[in-house]
Amino acid sequence: MGSPICEAFGRNLRAIRKSKGFSQERLAHETGIDRSYVGKIERGEVNITIEKIYLLADHLQCSPKDLLI
Repeated sequence: MGSPICEAFGRNLRAIRKSKGFSQERLAHETGIDRSYVGKIERGEVNITIEKIYLLADHLQCSPKDLLI
């Protein structure tokens, strides 16, 4: 697995995604991020860029800080 920070980010992303009614596939399609990569983000297996944090937050209509610890 990844670092505790990446894992916490992934848990937050999954919780917000589900609360907004997005599937991984829909979020991936709307952001242009590969679906398997979204899964890796949610499992905390990858360290994503700040640009992707803002992209995900924009599509989930939340603040980037909501995705962070």
